[in-house]
Amino acid sequence: MMSRSVIIAGVAMTPFATPGKARNYRAMATDAVADVLTDAGITYSSIEHAYVGYVYGDSTSGQAALYPSGLSGIPIVNVNNNCATGSTALWLARQAIASGAADCVLALGFEQMKRGALATVYDDRPDPLGDFLDTCESRMGASDSPMALRLFGGAALEYQELYGAEDHTFALIAEKARRHAANNSLAVFREALSADAILESPHMYGPLTRLQCCPPTCGAAAAILCSEAFAACHGIGSDIVIAGQAMTTDRPDSFDGENLAATVGATMSRNAANQVYEAAGIGPDDLDVVELHDCFTANELLSYESLGLTGIGTAEQFIRDGDNSYGGKVVTNPSGGLLSKGHPLGATGLAQCFELTTQLRGGAGARQVEGARLALQHNIGLGGACVVTLYENRAGR
Repeated sequence: MMSRSVIIAGVAMTPFATPGKARNYRAMATDAVADVLTDAGITYSSIEHAYVGYVYGDSTSGQAALYPSGLSGIPIVNVNNNCATGSTALWLARQAIASGAADCVLALGFEQMKRGALATVYDDRPDPLGDFLDTCESRMGASDSPMALRLFGGAALEYQELYGAEDHTFALIAEKARRHAANNSLAVFREALSADAILESPHMYGPLTRLQCCPPTCGAAAAILCSEAFAACHGIGSDIVIAGQAMTTDRPDSFDGENLAATVGATMSRNAANQVYEAAGIGPDDLDVVELHDCFTANELLSYESLGLTGIGTAEQFIRDGDNSYGGKVVTNPSGGLLSKGHPLGATGLAQCFELTTQLRGGAGARQVEGARLALQHNIGLGGACVVTLYENRAGR
């Protein structure tokens, strides 16, 4: 089947905020939609489909979020794929353009969260993460720690057992996140912190301290995708494109208890990234900038290896050499990532899209990655899903 080029016509992101300091989801979403339409230079009447992602909300919240922007009768699809929700909406939007089903599509993500660790909402039915927690418990033993902390903290302990990574190395990731976020006015946590200060925050699980765990956050982000023909008709620049994209889910090794890295998405990530590299005819060494899923410092470390940014078992040296920041091999999470920018689950994937598009446009100001032409986005959701997306500035060829 022929696949059409997919243009990033517009992107937008609201300032992220901690629960209690943000407006309701409809207000945040309305702002994001207004901003993305302005960025693309079109009106809501041009949107043919909309894919709207959120995790904590009632059914048809997507319609409620979009109706203030227009009552045009278009298909609106509500999307929930845990932390990969926003990039799943983007994946669906790209499919609509690439297949010829539509010429202009909106992907919107938002979250209005409450304080505290993520928890199961319904206790009268099977927990979709039950198998993951059972696998973790069989490997690490029982714990009263919150669900995500047990999984990612357990994977961090396992990595330390295998490769001897020091606690300080994990803290260096959070230190880098704060340093990058200082140049992002939309991020929640922008004050610099040393690795030592991060290690001195309350201990949570394994090598992880509180400042190595992303907080609940509220916010919204959006992207408009279009075909080349639509871009030409509406005077939209066609330089920034989605050059490759893949979505993967779990395989048997997520549950065999032999490798907790696989349980928290390492295999999904590796498979998705390899599909994207193969489809685009590039390798990880060709990347200029990456926004990856750093819900915990442990997952950023694991993702360096899953995405091929460094070899298996070499992430500690990669971090200590500064190869994950400006002047190194590849700039990771120039936005500050989930750790410092914040992690409103439904908005995260589209906020990553916003950051990378801004980078490829050369508009990131003090956090700009010089000469950025190829950008990789990595977004996972336990349960599970992983979406990896490659963006290219074709003008830079």
